[in-house]
Amino acid sequence: MTTKFLTPFFAALILGGAAVSCGKDKPLTSETTEVTTTKEGQVYVIDTMNSKVEWKGFKVVKTDNTSHFGNILFEGGDVTVKDGKLESGTFVTDMSSLENVDLKDDAEQKAKLEGHLKSGDFFEVEKFPTASYEITKVTEAQNGDYNTVLDGNLTIKGITKPVQFNANVSVNNGEVSIATEPKDIMREDYGVKFQLPLENGLIKNEVNVQILIKALEQK
Repeated sequence: MTTKFLTPFFAALILGGAAVSCGKDKPLTSETTEVTTTKEGQVYVIDTMNSKVEWKGFKVVKTDNTSHFGNILFEGGDVTVKDGKLESGTFVTDMSSLENVDLKDDAEQKAKLEGHLKSGDFFEVEKFPTASYEITKVTEAQNGDYNTVLDGNLTIKGITKPVQFNANVSVNNGEVSIATEPKDIMREDYGVKFQLPLENGLIKNEVNVQILIKALEQK
């Protein structure tokens, strides 16, 4: 793969997983779902050292040999537990922490990629330093491999849209863990695209993301 292709390809792969909400900038859209959760209950604070968003993206030909992956860390957030069950939550990612993992053995290409991803060409991290996912509804799943369905509002680069995740949620001994099912997000819905149509067309619109949360009971 050439260096010229690396930049637009990798840059369109990452989603702030979970999502973008800049405190200084109002969302550019408001395609949100109504919030039916409450803040009633015990608050658990996200353990930012042990929580992350994992992403994986592909070229147009989607195979293991054309995939690239990495992580985005959380700036903060919390969840609320009521009667032993998850009631609500808001997760905020630090977009400056976005990292490519599969280039870890090529420090030069890794640095170039991450610098470009944070630039105005893509995530505009200086303007949109964070991303967010706000849970709007929590439903127990009756069947399948996941015990919970999370509805929420995902915001990336000031664009907010409703997104649903299947998840496994557990509340035990002062700790909440949430692991969502890996899910494809359409990056172009959030303005994450290379400005040249030809270059943008070389990569999949779908980016696979998984949210992994550990939250500790607030004393």
